[in-house]
Amino acid sequence: MRIAVTIFLTDETITPVRLARELEQRGFAGLYLPEHTHIPVERTSPYPAGGELPREYGRTLDPFVALGQAAAVTGLLGLGTGITLAAQHDPIDLAKQIATLDHLSGGRFTLGVGFGWNVEEAADHGVEWRTRRALVRDRIGLMRALWADEPTAYEGEFGSVRASTAYPKPVQKPRGPVSGPRTLVGGAAGPKLFADICAYADGWLPIGGRGLTEALPALRSAWADAGRDPAALQVVPYAVRPSAGKLEHFAELGVEEVVAQLPPAGETEVLRALDALQPFVDGPGS
Repeated sequence: MRIAVTIFLTDETITPVRLARELEQRGFAGLYLPEHTHIPVERTSPYPAGGELPREYGRTLDPFVALGQAAAVTGLLGLGTGITLAAQHDPIDLAKQIATLDHLSGGRFTLGVGFGWNVEEAADHGVEWRTRRALVRDRIGLMRALWADEPTAYEGEFGSVRASTAYPKPVQKPRGPVSGPRTLVGGAAGPKLFADICAYADGWLPIGGRGLTEALPALRSAWADAGRDPAALQVVPYAVRPSAGKLEHFAELGVEEVVAQLPPAGETEVLRALDALQPFVDGPGS
């Protein structure tokens, strides 16, 4: 099983360069970074995990800039977002960022997309909360028009683009209805999420991985009903606190990659956390 990591990189933590080098040397599969542009001080959106919102949420580095640094000092390490808040981006600019990072890294980028939880943050970007899922799907469609081999126009519900010359292109070739980098959708299990995954993604980023035994049959059924290749579905539990038993259970479910959570800390603490994860990277079946 491949073991990747995620971390809230901030202006107070280990740097992207130091972490990426360490991960590649230790044999980790990838580095996934979250995104928050800002956290409005006056908000009513509750922190999904409960309690006070941790300090790091308002201090996150831009994931594409940080992953660009990581790409420059590694050659094998996977690079991903967990997740990109696609509704909060201009899709033409985002398509260029994604394609550039994927091109410069030699196709190592995974686009994790999601719908967000912070209503106030999204509102400052002009996002209407009730239509954000449809907006994300529209953003994906527009970006894929720009990534097409031939100039392709796109007219969507929320945006459009003329047939355009737009390079570089993402490295990975189209597969089924999906084009561009490997695309995984984050969110809680349910028919709406599974419909999105089947329509425009390669798989699912379930936070923590709880409830997979019950949820996976429904996702696999929706995937098959959509005419997708059963062998192509990827499920990547995200922000996991690994244990031998948990990883064994995931493997029994057909999971091939897990993203472990690192603390949003300085170099000493992060390296100590990597030491604790190392047996899972080096162990049987890794």
